[in-house]
Amino acid sequence: LRMLFVLTAADLAAVGPGVWDAWKAEIVTDLYQRTMQYLAGESPAAPYLKRLLQGKGPGRWFTDLCLLYAARADVVLNTTGPYYRLGVPVLRAAIEFGCHYLDICDDWEPTLDMLALSAEAERRGVLAVVGMGASPGLSNLLARLACERLDRVDDLYTAWPVDAGAGVALDDELGAGDGASAALLHWMQQISGRVQVVEHGELVLRRPVAPVALDVPGAGPGTAYTVGHPEPITLRERMEVHGESANLMVLKAGTAAFLQQLRDGIDDGDLTLRAAAAQVLSPSPLRQARAVARSVRTPGAGRLPGFFALARGMRAGRAVTVGVRITSLPSGMDGATATPLVLALGQLLDGRLGATGVHPPEAVVDAEALLDALAPACDPPRTGLDDLLVVSERSTG
Repeated sequence: LRMLFVLTAADLAAVGPGVWDAWKAEIVTDLYQRTMQYLAGESPAAPYLKRLLQGKGPGRWFTDLCLLYAARADVVLNTTGPYYRLGVPVLRAAIEFGCHYLDICDDWEPTLDMLALSAEAERRGVLAVVGMGASPGLSNLLARLACERLDRVDDLYTAWPVDAGAGVALDDELGAGDGASAALLHWMQQISGRVQVVEHGELVLRRPVAPVALDVPGAGPGTAYTVGHPEPITLRERMEVHGESANLMVLKAGTAAFLQQLRDGIDDGDLTLRAAAAQVLSPSPLRQARAVARSVRTPGAGRLPGFFALARGMRAGRAVTVGVRITSLPSGMDGATATPLVLALGQLLDGRLGATGVHPPEAVVDAEALLDALAPACDPPRTGLDDLLVVSERSTG
């Protein structure tokens, strides 16, 4: 191996001036050292993973095929955002090496790009599940359970709580040191510009933070607000939605008014995403006053639950509305996103996810089994699926 290493360096250097450069020397040396560790019975990936965790590794290591090879990886769990930068490259690397892949991507734009790699993944025998966190993830599974009770799906909504809604909360650490976290910056991106929703069964671009009035069976009426998320994109096709579909935030009226104000500022060029995020962490008195004034004419969450899916459609010739809401979640945003991801990994490892290609959760994950396994990991814990979910219906006609 040492002689092969020397021969490789000499051969490249002999090609011509500048061919054996620092970048090629680093790559070849890197591969040589990892292979030596492997032959010595050590874990070749360990020192590189340690450097990554310490923040010392270059960004290219996230998609380094040599690292996947050295680690003999079977599955890649990608929890590294922002996904508009690191979703597609990491998935491409996993497909090229033949690793199965799961992530918690909540960006709708890279979700489209990753789903487009499905044929390539099938050729490599790779299964990728995109968006297997809380929302998307659990929200998709609730939507599927709601749609399974209908013969035809007209409208389909998924919703998650920000600061309103009964039953659950998704607590998140919005600050990161002295600034905004990546999650907060991502949120500002998805409440501004144009986001994809479904109207008349077709994907369209609309301004986010738009009000949607709903009446959830067994809970009550209220208003939630649109946000850019992958759910309407994937559910439209898999659940054959004929009418409207969107992902929604469950908000207090004042919060909705404040976010609409930030949206307008970003879209008008008065605020950058980072400046808008700073306003969330420390609102100026002027913006607070404007939000209070605007909230008078802004509807709030009312009696909506916190985390739910609602489907409207037909069954046996009658109009039916189905609400599926979750009564508890694992503690914190990290627990609510990582726990479903790990449970989906378990289904992959025990052979229940038999497909190949790139899929959203509702297409391949055993929804009832995952939610049943999730129940005891919630805070407060639940005994099982029936204790975790509330399924309610209302029919007319």
